[in-house]
Amino acid sequence: MTTFKDADAFGEFDVIRRFFHRQHFTPSDLNLAPAHAQDVLLGIGDDCALLSPPPSGEVFAITSDMLIEGRHFLKDVSPTLLGHKCLAVNLSDLAAMGAKPVAYNLSIALPEIHPTWLEQFSNGLHAIADHYHCQLLGGDTTAGPLSISITAIGHVLPQQALSRNRAQVGDDIWLSGDVGDARLVLGFRRGEWQLDIPWQEKSARMDAPIPRIELGLGLRGLAHAAIDVSDGLLGDLKHILEASKVGAKVWADDVPCSDLLKNVSTELRRLCTLRGGDDYELCFTAPQKNRALIKTLSENLHLPLTRIGEIVAHSEHSPIIELWDHDHNQLPEEITQHYLKSFDHFQSL
Repeated sequence: MTTFKDADAFGEFDVIRRFFHRQHFTPSDLNLAPAHAQDVLLGIGDDCALLSPPPSGEVFAITSDMLIEGRHFLKDVSPTLLGHKCLAVNLSDLAAMGAKPVAYNLSIALPEIHPTWLEQFSNGLHAIADHYHCQLLGGDTTAGPLSISITAIGHVLPQQALSRNRAQVGDDIWLSGDVGDARLVLGFRRGEWQLDIPWQEKSARMDAPIPRIELGLGLRGLAHAAIDVSDGLLGDLKHILEASKVGAKVWADDVPCSDLLKNVSTELRRLCTLRGGDDYELCFTAPQKNRALIKTLSENLHLPLTRIGEIVAHSEHSPIIELWDHDHNQLPEEITQHYLKSFDHFQSL
């Protein structure tokens, strides 16, 4: 446990120096090209950070997320896991664009200064940053209700960016990994349902998501559009459909889930897999001709990639998403609309 002789006098700049100002960037053994030394010309410790332009032809990809206690994470969450998650959700956005991470900014409001909490939080943050070669540039530290805001920066060739407006009629709809466990665990913790199954083993899906950076990079040139599943599979897929002005047929019972969810009721399984969030898997569309290449990518990454539907033409007279069950029956429109209601930050928990 970290202790300080005069904890009461431990202020903002002491926090920055002790927990966030690192003299050395530690590379990991991940098979990703590390950020070039010239990418970050001046890092944490000055009024501004200085970044050199991205490699020739590439552009910066920039994303921001804010996490607030009680809305995005529970009060009793492990500080180490929270440090991991607050950067992971930003890296997941870079993955969904097919961008390689380079650096990030951190702004954090703290109700009090607890050195032990800060040490654990920064350990979790630095561990995932090192793993993906993403350097802390700076940010801000202030007093207030616990909230964490991160801006992550990567780069990508614009013609390879997996933007939401590039889905095409005839594309397959794919999903990485499986979804639903994070929502199942959250519902148990909130008391929405009781579980007589070993849910604890799935808590990491909610508390320590894995950003699919390697998948995003591998989909360059293979996929048309992508999004990370943060607010609910169907709700997030709808963002792609609206941006691309297309519709979708989704095979509701083919959406991959864990054995844990296979043992609950059909209603609860669909609620968690179709409407639940916090999975941070990638949902993407790709032309049918690339199925074999995507299968090879799946094998190389040791990551299941599952076809869950297809992109179809859409008009104002047809639903934007049709759901079909395992017996090839289309689900009623009111049921589809129920599962389309993904997480909304302005709705009460």
